[in-house]
Amino acid sequence: MRLLLVEDDPNLLTQLDSQLRQQGYSVDLADQGEHGLFLIQEYPYDLAIIDIGLPRIDGLELIKRARANSVSCPILILTARDRWQEKVEGLDAGADDYLTKPFHHEELFARIKALIRRSAGQASPLLEKGPICLDTRAGEVRVDGHAVELTAYEYKVLEYLLMNPDKVVSKTELTEHIYDQEFDLDSNVIEVFIGRLRKKLDPENTYKPIETLRGRGYRINRQL
Repeated sequence: MRLLLVEDDPNLLTQLDSQLRQQGYSVDLADQGEHGLFLIQEYPYDLAIIDIGLPRIDGLELIKRARANSVSCPILILTARDRWQEKVEGLDAGADDYLTKPFHHEELFARIKALIRRSAGQASPLLEKGPICLDTRAGEVRVDGHAVELTAYEYKVLEYLLMNPDKVVSKTELTEHIYDQEFDLDSNVIEVFIGRLRKKLDPENTYKPIETLRGRGYRINRQL
C-alpha cells in the first residue's frame, strides 16, 4: 500500500518514514502543504497522513482543496492541538480520522490499517478468498491453513488484489500502489511477482488463484 506523509517536523518526518517502511508501506514525503497538495492530486494513494500545522498551506486547507478536486483516499490528520473544536474542523474539512501528538506508533499503524480496510469495504483484518487468508495485522498468509512465505513485494501485490477482489487491476495500478513515485512504471517486475505468487499459493495448479485478463490486468479468481 502506498502512503503520503505530509509533516514539517524533519525529525518526525524521518522517523515516521522509516517506521512506515518497516511496516511494509511505500511512502512519499512532503514537508510543506503546497508540495503535499501537488502529490495528493497527482498520485493514487491508499491513505494520506497530514499534519495540520504546515507552512505555506496548512493541513486543513490542503484537505479542503484535495477533496474539492475529487481526491477520495482516506486522510488521517496529525495535530498537536488538543481542543475538540480543532479536531472537528479537521473532520469537517474532509479528514477521516485524527491522532493527537504525541502518539504511540502502534496506534498510528492500527488506525492506518483500519482506514485502508474501511475504504476498501473490508471490515475484518482477515482478507479471505477461498483457501487463501491474508492477516493484515500479523502480515501472514495461509493457504488451507498452511503458512506461505512471501517476500515483501509479493505480499503487497497479493494484499492489493485481495483488497479489490472483484476488480481487474492493471500492471500500472499495481505498480503505483506498491512502489514509490520514482519507480519505472514500464518494468515487467509485476509479471514476475504474479508468477511467483501463483507458484507459492498454488504449487499443484489446483486453485488458479490469480486470473490474467489479457490486455487489462489481473484479478483474484472469482470462482475460489
